[in-house]
Amino acid sequence: MAKNENTSGWVASTASEILRNPNSSKAAKSIAASALSQTGTNKSTSAKVASVAAKALDSGRAAKGTKTVAGSVLTQKPKK
Repeated sequence: MAKNENTSGWVASTASEILRNPNSSKAAKSIAASALSQTGTNKSTSAKVASVAAKALDSGRAAKGTKTVAGSVLTQKPKK
């Protein structure tokens, strides 16, 4: 289980903007949807979404908002 991390209101707002933006990539929308689904819950990030989020953080092309949300999603990934 995650370390009691939750998606902050600011990150949730950024995730919502990503989902509403028709120009956002499929990967960005997947990360944003995961962040929003974890808001106010004890849910943790799946391995698949964590992998997508890690790639977004490594990417030089990902938008700042996407990287912010990806970082939040990764903090909610369960430890091995």
